[in-house]
Amino acid sequence: MARRPLPRLLGSGILSPARGRELARTAADSATDVLHPLLVIGRGLRILGASARRRWAATPKDKRGPALFLGAAVALVLALVPYGPALALAALMAAAAWQGRRRAPVETGPGAAELERLGSLYEALVPYFSTPEDPSPLFAHGGEWQRAFSEYAFDPAGRITRLRIRYPAYFADGEPGSRARIEALLHAKSGRGREYLFDWDEEGNQLDLRVLEPLSAGVPVQPFVTSPGETVLGFTDADGVQRTLPAVDDGVQRDMPPVIWRTGPRSAEPHLLAVGHPGSGTSTLLRSIALQALRHGGDVLVVEGGGSGEFACLSGRPGVPAVECGPAGALAALEWAAHETERRLVATHRAREAGRPVQEDVRRPLWILLDRPGVLAHVAAAEGAPDPFVRLQVPLRHGRAAHVTVVVAEQFDHLELLGDAVWQHTRARVVLGPASAVQVGDVLGLPPHTTPTPQVPPGRGYARLGSGPVHRLQVPAAPDPYDEEADPAHRQAVLELLPARTHPATGGGTPATGSGATSSGTPVTTSGAPATASGAAGGRAAPAKSLQAHPPPQGQGPDADAADRVPEVPAEAP
Repeated sequence: MARRPLPRLLGSGILSPARGRELARTAADSATDVLHPLLVIGRGLRILGASARRRWAATPKDKRGPALFLGAAVALVLALVPYGPALALAALMAAAAWQGRRRAPVETGPGAAELERLGSLYEALVPYFSTPEDPSPLFAHGGEWQRAFSEYAFDPAGRITRLRIRYPAYFADGEPGSRARIEALLHAKSGRGREYLFDWDEEGNQLDLRVLEPLSAGVPVQPFVTSPGETVLGFTDADGVQRTLPAVDDGVQRDMPPVIWRTGPRSAEPHLLAVGHPGSGTSTLLRSIALQALRHGGDVLVVEGGGSGEFACLSGRPGVPAVECGPAGALAALEWAAHETERRLVATHRAREAGRPVQEDVRRPLWILLDRPGVLAHVAAAEGAPDPFVRLQVPLRHGRAAHVTVVVAEQFDHLELLGDAVWQHTRARVVLGPASAVQVGDVLGLPPHTTPTPQVPPGRGYARLGSGPVHRLQVPAAPDPYDEEADPAHRQAVLELLPARTHPATGGGTPATGSGATSSGTPVTTSGAPATASGAAGGRAAPAKSLQAHPPPQGQGPDADAADRVPEVPAEAP
């Protein structure tokens, strides 16, 4: 018999390779549809098992025994409860099904517009981070930006919010000029109108760019939780300081990082200078400091050079010897402050020699707040009167040991009128309002660590205490309570912190005296004609009594005419 050949199924056209692949694909899809619940539950069990292993590895060894005991107890309870095992199995299957479900894939990586922005930024940095002698440049025209930009993030509008740049080691990152050029370029390419923080890592040859969130401007002045000798200048970024204070921000209490200025005999920065443009918030800063000083039992002497009456709310208050706004009254007040500083120094020295404690009136803090004293210096120079800054030298030089603190607020236009003593002894500095990096650096001694923005709310700026770092600053809102255009809630907050008046504020004409003070509170007398606080000299805003070495109780002050009184209206008044 002849041998029969085997049938050639693949070659005879009975089942082609393409048909076989289609059948296999159909069978696999059908099996996947049938077994989909089991696949989902299996995937979920694998995820739950991995999570249980991670939790067990993270559990300390001393707590693993109690955890096992708790698990065994739960299993025993489930075993004894009717339908317990079935319910536990059903719950496990449901959890596995939930964990094993397919989630929508999350799109990662930058989009087309973001890729184009990163590419253009890379090309713009090529001239600064490359040299022709580099055989393998990190930055080159047409190169790969992924090598230079290791981390990046964008906001919903597609603008860069965070970027980490690797640069070559030969770049002069220690020169301020080289850094400034890179920062200016990144500021322009990443979008203006925002505040950027540049963190240079010279050791790792990396630059981190980060967009800072604006500081909250809704914090009013309030009784801050501070000890005597501590003054809250404002609030800053959370990573700038190591302390937080509870504060009310837009009606919500939260912990906020403050910039605290410490004064007193042990302070390294006993005096402060605040500089800004008109409307930048320097007067608000002085009011905030005055309210905090009165709350801690200090005496506040105010000299206002602008004559706008923004500190009239302090007139006649306990602990406020005077609020002067005219050249004659300002000179008398500063002369009294100089003699009071000398008196405190002498009293302190005699008490220590005798081994006695220093008297209470000597240890009581005295705050001298000067708002725009350059105007008074200009008027005094025009009239041939003595320079008020000459009388300010004694409190500046010796105020630290005498519990005397000087705070000067001036505008950029009159900085040349400030004396050398002011620049030398005011080691705490504040710059408020819109200012260039050069202006901020000239006042603080260091350029700002962020890019100043052209438009900022009142009270926004920078602060530096001594040789410390530069902090972003937002001053607490402390408007004039008699300003009807201010926020009623902020006006009411100021009124609540003001001590009750013990005698009405008047426009006074009482001579201010200045020398020969005694510790008993005897009025000081000057050699020569007394300077009156009213008249052609410029008018006196606050007290109707002579300045004394230590302000006596003010409840026996003379009554004033109703027309001279400053009405204390509620903050809600229109």
